[in-house]
Amino acid sequence: MGAGQRMIVWALLFGIAGRLVAAPIDNTTLERIADAGFNHGQVVETVAYLSDEIGGRMTNSPAMRQAEHWAQSRFITWGLKNVHPEGFDFGRGWWIESSHARMVSPRPLMMQSIPVAWTPGTSGSVTAPVVVAPIRTRQDFGPWKGKLSGKLVLVTWPEAAKDLTTAPFQRLGEAEIGKMASYAIPHFDPDGVAKRAERMTFQIALDDFLAAEGAAGWARISRSDDGLVHGEGYGYQVGKTPKVPGIEIAAEDYRRLARLAKRGEVRVEFDSRVHYEDADHNAYNVFADIPGREAKAGFVMAGAHLDSWVAADGAADNGAGSAVVMEAARILASLNVQPKRTIRFALWSGEEQGLLGSAAYIEKHLAHRPPAKDPEIAALGPYFASDNNFPITPLPEFSELAGYFNIDNGSGKIRGIHTEGNFGVVTVLRDWLAPFASLGASAVVASPTGGTDHVLMSRLGLPAFQFIQDPLDYESRVHHTNLDTFDHLRADDLRQAAVILATLLLDAANNDAPLPRRTLPTSPAVTDPFSYPEPSKP
Repeated sequence: MGAGQRMIVWALLFGIAGRLVAAPIDNTTLERIADAGFNHGQVVETVAYLSDEIGGRMTNSPAMRQAEHWAQSRFITWGLKNVHPEGFDFGRGWWIESSHARMVSPRPLMMQSIPVAWTPGTSGSVTAPVVVAPIRTRQDFGPWKGKLSGKLVLVTWPEAAKDLTTAPFQRLGEAEIGKMASYAIPHFDPDGVAKRAERMTFQIALDDFLAAEGAAGWARISRSDDGLVHGEGYGYQVGKTPKVPGIEIAAEDYRRLARLAKRGEVRVEFDSRVHYEDADHNAYNVFADIPGREAKAGFVMAGAHLDSWVAADGAADNGAGSAVVMEAARILASLNVQPKRTIRFALWSGEEQGLLGSAAYIEKHLAHRPPAKDPEIAALGPYFASDNNFPITPLPEFSELAGYFNIDNGSGKIRGIHTEGNFGVVTVLRDWLAPFASLGASAVVASPTGGTDHVLMSRLGLPAFQFIQDPLDYESRVHHTNLDTFDHLRADDLRQAAVILATLLLDAANNDAPLPRRTLPTSPAVTDPFSYPEPSKP
């Protein structure tokens, strides 16, 4: 054997050895996962059922209940174990039967609109004159006293149309991914939470004011142009449901109403046929396991939120992520893997109202944080209010969680993973992602990402991660809007994501050691002790 041949052989052996050391699953299993996902996958059928058959899944709505039961039945059919729901206190369910809004004078015109979530219905069609009354703070109430009775109150400014400066559909290039690689040192600002509480309590005060004034309803402008509407609302708590019907009107239609109101009387007919569900105020997370062969080795998890808004079908947010988690479960169960650690699959509820499902799981199984002392701040929920709450008390399962992988950024292909400031995990995840470089998934970036169910685990120092995904048109067009339908998903991207998720879960489940975790947080020092709070903005 010549020197060149010996170098090739040693390179191959070193590469294989590196692969076996870096990732605990063998190459045959890796190929079987790829075959099960790419050639025999069911992820497209799963997300189609969630989005087309069931549709938008507001927490505690009939559609969400259907989705919870259906997901459990699929897990059982695929052979997973310990399939069960786990309830937590949430509040009222709410769903839309039908709705419309149309201008009736100075001319008839149908408008794009949607009821604001958890606002009451109209008990039939209502026709009311429009009054443009932008109300941003409590100080704005005074000038409108005695002027809103029987009116449809347009409460937001008719902001000018925005120029579109970026492409609405995007695949990430190396430059965009590279920008995620820098880690920003954390900043602690206790005043930020108080400002959020002020904004939340203002919405309650506005509803009280409009009800006292006898308004027929209120309307806000959509935050997006091009006929998009969202309909988010947060009055789900028992005893705190809004009293005045609210609608969101497409930006173009809203601006037209405001322009016409400058010239004379404008009348709008609106009809919100919505329903509350009060039979069970608990929301339910859904869990399923592939049992590990070593009881004391702990468990790894994958999760996505099953709930959605209802402007459309909840396909990208987050039917896509839920389907990928379910598909990873199906793939691994079909291969009869016997991992060292248990692999747990979670479909969260109440994510859209502030990560409530994953927060409830943490509070019951992983760690306790004391509630905020200020009741207004506590009402913000754990996503906004838990940063300042110390000490953290770990629960027995805290030490058993060896890794958590979350997916919740639409259907774009996985391009890598955010390490959430966990420096020790970087080299491990790079090794585990190495086989998928040809699929575009190799980036391991230091930057954190927020707004979804890994966040509260990561704040505890646990090894909890969210994937980098191609944006597609998720943030620009689809996220929470009436365009969140199956047509905005990409089937091959979903298959790629399911294969990668299944592989990383098995890597984490079979690795000799749990994934590295960060230090258990303690109360931080204020980053800038010499700053003054900024005045509140309207």
